[in-house]
Amino acid sequence: MSKPIIMTIDDEPHVLNAIARDLKAHYQKDYRIVKASSGVEALEAVQEFKRRNVPVALLLADQRMPSMSGTEFLEEALKLYPEAKRALLTAYADTAAAIASINDIGLDYYLMKPWDPPEENLYPVLDDLLSDWLASVPVPYDGIRVAGTLWSANSHNVKDFLARSQIPYQWLDIERDSEARTMVETASKERPQLPMLFFPDGSTLVDPDLRTLADKVGMSTLAKQPYYDLIIVGAGPTGLAGAVYGASEGLKTIVIEKGAAGGQAGTSARIENYLGFPQGVSGADLTRRATTQAQRLGAEILTAQEVTNVEVEGPYRVVTLDDGGKLSCKALMIATGVRVRELNVPGIESLIGASVYYGAATSEAINYKDGKVFVIGSGNSAGQGAMFLSRFASEVTIMVRGDSLQKNMSQYLIDQIDGAENISVMMNSQVASMEGSDHLETITIKNNKSGDAETVMADAVFIFIGAVPHTDFVKDVVQLDKSGFILTGQDLIHEGRRPKNWNQKRDPFLLETSVPGIFAAGDVRHGVVRRVASAVGQGSIAISMVHKYLETV
Repeated sequence: MSKPIIMTIDDEPHVLNAIARDLKAHYQKDYRIVKASSGVEALEAVQEFKRRNVPVALLLADQRMPSMSGTEFLEEALKLYPEAKRALLTAYADTAAAIASINDIGLDYYLMKPWDPPEENLYPVLDDLLSDWLASVPVPYDGIRVAGTLWSANSHNVKDFLARSQIPYQWLDIERDSEARTMVETASKERPQLPMLFFPDGSTLVDPDLRTLADKVGMSTLAKQPYYDLIIVGAGPTGLAGAVYGASEGLKTIVIEKGAAGGQAGTSARIENYLGFPQGVSGADLTRRATTQAQRLGAEILTAQEVTNVEVEGPYRVVTLDDGGKLSCKALMIATGVRVRELNVPGIESLIGASVYYGAATSEAINYKDGKVFVIGSGNSAGQGAMFLSRFASEVTIMVRGDSLQKNMSQYLIDQIDGAENISVMMNSQVASMEGSDHLETITIKNNKSGDAETVMADAVFIFIGAVPHTDFVKDVVQLDKSGFILTGQDLIHEGRRPKNWNQKRDPFLLETSVPGIFAAGDVRHGVVRRVASAVGQGSIAISMVHKYLETV
């Protein structure tokens, strides 16, 4: 943490220098002494300190200054630093103003000029004030701060990206924190846009897109070179496993991820059936470990970059990024997984990201402490999400369209749900509509058997209703099944015939698509077993198939 600030303000240079000299002589070891020659200059400095989250311990201002008096300065400064100790330097004629400011701005003390000797007239007073400040003020957060509103989809997107990328941040709700609201208003020249991010170096970002944010926090968004042995699209467990094995086996490897690494697995609150983690592992922790491992072995990982197109140019496979850039490779691995299936009910659209979320939204769970939340879905992701949310919410209700959890959910999760006192399960139920202005207030639930409907209060809804493949960018390049999943290997052979336009004298390799040299692995494939362990296994196996392909070209 940087040293707390002691600021002195006076428009008379010789007085300002004298008080600064005395302050440095006694306090410089533990505090940073800052001086300003006017209230306006001092206020600008205080605003900058707030942007940097630098603590201000004491404001010592002269009362008689042109443009802005000491009292006026303190009144404005205390909006940003209400906990700072405040003192006035006054002449005898200003005593009445100083006394009045005790009531007006909670002045802690006023000192008469001259203050010589400081050992008797200055230091004892300030020592008491600073001792009180140290005892009552918490250590400020020394990192990224995100200011916004709870019911803002853009604020949620930023928090979710930082949380999934395991970048620490402090959330400031301007509707509940007047100091944060003042900080945003002070930093905004026009009407504030949210979210606003404050960085330790004093810089800010206003409602940034994910690529701008990724750049700012030091993540890689630009490839180091135009050509690679292997390009992997998607940084879920499959893509990260491919990166680990590809890089470790000497392939010049890059992974391209449009959001935060981890994929759907990265949003899981706890994965308890993954080999080697007897206490379970969160999706975020598993992602962090895998990302670090892949980078240590030499793989590049691009974040907040989306592949929009794939082309075949002779022996090369070329991907186009959404910023217009192109990268080429010998072999391409598609590991984009699936995206959540959207729930289409009246009233939901305006609430997405503002009390209605796809996935566990772990960055938001704490905001629903003691609340009533609903989880829609019957698979493992829904069960894991419900267990995580039960740590915070007083009531968690799982809504299931069918009459059983056994069909889609692992038994260990069913047993945990049965043992959780604040989780209940509604069978044969679905949401018919959602109501709320800026956030969710009620949902209407329909019973699929009886047709009866009831409207209940709800603080939040978390949706896990299956997924659709993320294959739009290759739908005109490789063969897909009727549901949009990629066909690979023997699934491409029909009645002994190889895929149309197949130009090799061999059958497609395991995990190879209808285009030689383009592979698919993980949940994006047709007929795959959708488990984290399966995804990791396919990512590693795909690299063996890549090597076999490279031997043929």
